[in-house]
Amino acid sequence: MVIPVESIGRQRRGRTPLIAGNWKMNTTLDEALELVEELVEELEAVEGVDCFLCPPFIWLPLIYESVEGTRVQLGAQNMHWAEKGAYTGEIAPGMVAEFCTAVILGHSERRQYFGETDAAVNQKIRAAIAHELLPIVCVGETLAQRDAGETLPFVAGQVEAALNGLTAEQVAELVIAYEPIWAIGTGRTASPEDAGEVIGHIRRLVGERFGGPAAGALRILYGGSVTPRTIDGLMAMPEIDGALVGSASLIAPDFIAIVEAAAKRAP
Repeated sequence: MVIPVESIGRQRRGRTPLIAGNWKMNTTLDEALELVEELVEELEAVEGVDCFLCPPFIWLPLIYESVEGTRVQLGAQNMHWAEKGAYTGEIAPGMVAEFCTAVILGHSERRQYFGETDAAVNQKIRAAIAHELLPIVCVGETLAQRDAGETLPFVAGQVEAALNGLTAEQVAELVIAYEPIWAIGTGRTASPEDAGEVIGHIRRLVGERFGGPAAGALRILYGGSVTPRTIDGLMAMPEIDGALVGSASLIAPDFIAIVEAAAKRAP
């Protein structure tokens, strides 16, 4: 049965906008601390939006001290699914949970450069939930897939695999980020209408699989060269609940402007 988006109780009711800044493999320690200081000072006054910073692992303990007790929360850029063990170079869920409340999982760069599979992403989601971490689950197609008209079925397959074995209650509480690979770091971005179409498709899929309440509660972000210029158009789309921000999250005024724009769309 196809569940139309409008029957899911849309209009972003009860869904707090969310903006997450993914710093990727950037910043020295001094740069990181300076950036956080500037962000915290300005974002402390912004209400109605959940704001996450996702710095490199090595800076998390120090940045945690800077954001503790503020509106700004920390997220990790990745993690392993195992509790502990002989996984040289990996970070366990419990280690992440010492400092973070969220974790980015299945980012296209992890899939493309490090061979992460849909099955591995699913394992990581389960581990994150078990440690009370908010999973920000990334999905998205390549330019070749987009040009071939394969966007919707490909993204649907990624979503199905990621959510395999989860309950409706678990799905309702996580976050999905639609990040078309061709828009990451390229300066290109999907039009608000195109992004809204894919995100609406994801919500319908979740509604069919897990029910209307889960689909209505699930927050779905857009990611891919998000800037202060593009955020208003994206947030105007009724299906988009926020953004996963890359390069602009390293520029304090830009990231602040993006968070402020999202806050204007708070329910």
